[in-house]
Amino acid sequence: MYDIIIKNGLFFDGTGTSGALRHLGIRNGQVAQVSDTALDETDCPQVLDAFQRWVMPGFVDMHTHYDAELVAAPALHESVRNGVTTVMVGSCSISMVLSEAEDCSDLFTRVESVPRTAVLPLLRERKTWRTPTEYVAFLRQHPLGPNVASFLGHSDLRVAVMGLDRAVDGNVRPTEDEMQRMEAWLHESLDVGLLGLSTMTNPWDKLDGDRQRSKSLPSTYATWKEYRRLTRLLRQRGAIHQSAPNLVTKVNLMLFLADSLGWFRQRLKTTIITLMDLKADPLLAKVLGPITRFVNRLGADFRWQTLPVPFETFADGVEFVVFEEFPAGQAALHLIDELKRNALFQDPAYRRQFRANVEKKFGPRVWHRDLDDAWIVDCPDATLVGQSIGQVARSRKENSADVFLDLLITHGKHLRWRTVIANHNPAVVEKLVNEPSTLIGFADSGAHIRNMAFYNFGLRLLKLVRDAELRQEPFMPIERAVWRLTRELADWFNVDAGRLQVGDRADVVIVDPVKLDASLTHYREAQLAQFTGLMRLVNDGNAVDTTIIGGRVAWHQGAFAADLGQATTFGQYLPARNRKRS
Repeated sequence: MYDIIIKNGLFFDGTGTSGALRHLGIRNGQVAQVSDTALDETDCPQVLDAFQRWVMPGFVDMHTHYDAELVAAPALHESVRNGVTTVMVGSCSISMVLSEAEDCSDLFTRVESVPRTAVLPLLRERKTWRTPTEYVAFLRQHPLGPNVASFLGHSDLRVAVMGLDRAVDGNVRPTEDEMQRMEAWLHESLDVGLLGLSTMTNPWDKLDGDRQRSKSLPSTYATWKEYRRLTRLLRQRGAIHQSAPNLVTKVNLMLFLADSLGWFRQRLKTTIITLMDLKADPLLAKVLGPITRFVNRLGADFRWQTLPVPFETFADGVEFVVFEEFPAGQAALHLIDELKRNALFQDPAYRRQFRANVEKKFGPRVWHRDLDDAWIVDCPDATLVGQSIGQVARSRKENSADVFLDLLITHGKHLRWRTVIANHNPAVVEKLVNEPSTLIGFADSGAHIRNMAFYNFGLRLLKLVRDAELRQEPFMPIERAVWRLTRELADWFNVDAGRLQVGDRADVVIVDPVKLDASLTHYREAQLAQFTGLMRLVNDGNAVDTTIIGGRVAWHQGAFAADLGQATTFGQYLPARNRKRS
């Protein structure tokens, strides 16, 4: 009668209903039965005993940069083993839908810290699509691991219509014909079920390659008039605007909030990155939530993206996007050749500039630039491991910024260090994940592969909630945490996911609550599948017992299904619903 039976588990259906002991029957990829009595196991090929386990819908990862990895290694192993069954790509204005292979690569690789040497050959070999319809056709026949939904990226759209050179020229505005072509591509994207448009207004995100290297992403050159013309179309069709504010001025945040308002018009669903408790600016976490709640009560539909984890990051030398925040860091990242970088680091004028940029006390920033909070985790000089840059400087009786540059000259990318940028206070994190104006996400999965790993963000939220319950200081019921990771996201993005009731697609994760422990906070390195020799940072822990996608077991007790990401499809392309033209 059933292809899979999951018995004896504490079952959460994703709707926010309290957990209860249930038995789940899966047939033909769907939930066929949810019962409070045992199911008939006759001839059932897979019976999974979930005794003392939690059974819930698979997690939704709403902010990823899997666009390239999805092409080469569609199993997306790191997400699957951490209970994610649906991912969303095309974030931050960077999709791989319309533009040529080299354009897509240059938009993506420097911003998202994935080597161009891996991405560009992959796209040249495999990117055969040039339209939204063709891209969706590719996804429908591709052997997907998790389910996939996608945005259309505004930088991708601008380059496809205007060409790369004109798209990053601040003196050029799209012609009326070009605006109409952008609108036509956006209409087609929504016709085939893309979620909406992702844009970018933060100028720190820079192009790779040698044609327009170090120019900001094309989306940042658009005027707000151009944005409004495209978001008007999103509003008419009930689609979503995803973006990031200008982190230099933060002023345009008010424009995003106002554009979301529904006065005398349909409100515009808007989500931007990110609401975190920044060490560099702790006031933001206190004020942005209440402001956003107020604006939403006035008729907006605005959501911040937030993470339930400390924002711990790693860097190999200066290979990290936070150095794009200030001029000296930008100058270093502009140079690819290590010898040229070392010459720059030795230049007295540059050293003065770098020191001034790092020691500047005020001004917009994400990285706190506190070198006493920059801890060396790996270095050819083993005596330095475990010390902060500041500690090394004091032992040498030298300036911290100068010592950092000296270490870069000596060790280059072999100087590996870590810091926590945000979410260092658990009490504040508890408030952020309970904030009604937030969505749980911004894992950036598939990006910054050597810098950070938040693939297990769903498990980290469950751990946060369970830890609070164990110390008898609950701040959120488990069923609400499950809802926040599943159905809330699916409903807001209007995709068919995140719920386990009879007739729903069987995307299931079985979690062992006892293993929601400190191991989830640990990191290690692993090879990135299908990219020989390319290493990524991943999460430790084994709290996920089983991940089921589309009624098929993709991960079970430490092993992936043999055909995951091969010829067989587990997940499917998930179109946004109700996107018909008026």
